[in-house]
Amino acid sequence: MTKPLLKGVLKTWKEDRGFGFIVPDNGGRDVFLHISAIASASRRPVPGDIIYYQVARDKHGKFRAVNVSIEGLEMGDKTTNADPGKSRFGLIMTAAIVLLLIVAGAVFMYFRSRGGV
Repeated sequence: MTKPLLKGVLKTWKEDRGFGFIVPDNGGRDVFLHISAIASASRRPVPGDIIYYQVARDKHGKFRAVNVSIEGLEMGDKTTNADPGKSRFGLIMTAAIVLLLIVAGAVFMYFRSRGGV
């Protein structure tokens, strides 16, 4: 079962520390929001933003916002923030396999033209 998507307003935001608090529309206690919970957005959050989120407990048992989006902002795919090292590794491996196939094809053609295969 998927957790419900909640709505609230960003009450405070500490840019230098990357966190703030959401006031839930349905009342209740303010919800902690860390910058890591926000999908890549076109800008950082500011107080007054309307926030859509789900709630989860952290390892200390405290509630925090997760799967966060900001109303009116384009939210990118989280995969666009993938580790560049992993992307580079995949590119290098693909290039190595292509090069290996080209060399194998060239060796095959060489021996075929010499009558060895």
